[in-house]
Amino acid sequence: MILFSVLIANYNNAKFLSECLTSIKKQTYSNWEIIFVDDCSKDNSIEIVENFSKNSANLVKIYKNDTNHGCGYTKKRCMEYANGQICGYLDPDDALADDAIELMVKAHEKNPLASVIGSRRFFCNDKLKVVDVAPSLAPRIKNFKSQLETPFYITHFASFKKEAYDKTGGLDPYMKRAVDQDLYLKLEEQGCVDFVDKPLYYYRNSSNSISLNKNYYKATAWHVYAVVETCKRRRVSFDDYCYLLKQKKNKQERFVDFITHPLTLLKSFIIRKRHINAYKKESRRK
Repeated sequence: MILFSVLIANYNNAKFLSECLTSIKKQTYSNWEIIFVDDCSKDNSIEIVENFSKNSANLVKIYKNDTNHGCGYTKKRCMEYANGQICGYLDPDDALADDAIELMVKAHEKNPLASVIGSRRFFCNDKLKVVDVAPSLAPRIKNFKSQLETPFYITHFASFKKEAYDKTGGLDPYMKRAVDQDLYLKLEEQGCVDFVDKPLYYYRNSSNSISLNKNYYKATAWHVYAVVETCKRRRVSFDDYCYLLKQKKNKQERFVDFITHPLTLLKSFIIRKRHINAYKKESRRK
């Protein structure tokens, strides 16, 4: 029975971890392990995953970075400890559908040449309540050529063969965001890409997100960096792919932002007001 490694790179997501871990425990596929690497969280994340480990019959490996390094470094460490023939990242503020791992393992068995297999996702609010779902991939899959030309076709939940990953040179520890997109670009160079046309992942729009809301522009910039590096590897002109800068959020992501944007604006206003008041007080002292 194939071992599946669920990879979790965590930083200060204690309030979401229980839902994340429970979704793994509820899987219809039983032969999995969890590789949990904490990036020096300041909350009780480690305590939560340790308690989960005590009550789990499956293998749960827990590691902690010596200092805070960021997403790329931490996700790369996850793969250093993975034993599964097939692996997949699960962000600590998200969750898996009950049959996610089972369907991914079957898809890899059906297509041994696939280096990476993507799927669809549920778009959720901060409470992990579904507000939308990604549309069927069927009309678009037949025209898929590369993640370089049609970005974000490969999305969570995605899984990949460890054998293929080992040939890529691994994740870039320098990257802070768009780490998964960089990985998918590397993996498609090691085999073919396949898809499970079903939503398997609950994607939460939370204040902790490193790629949504106020961090969206940063994630976009890091995605461009990933494309530049890909062009170097493939010896093609980045100038031919600059149109990627025109890419907009898809309908589901815009809808989720619409739901959560008022709260984000309110938080930004409060923080800005505090900064202004602090500046005024400092000015009076002078």
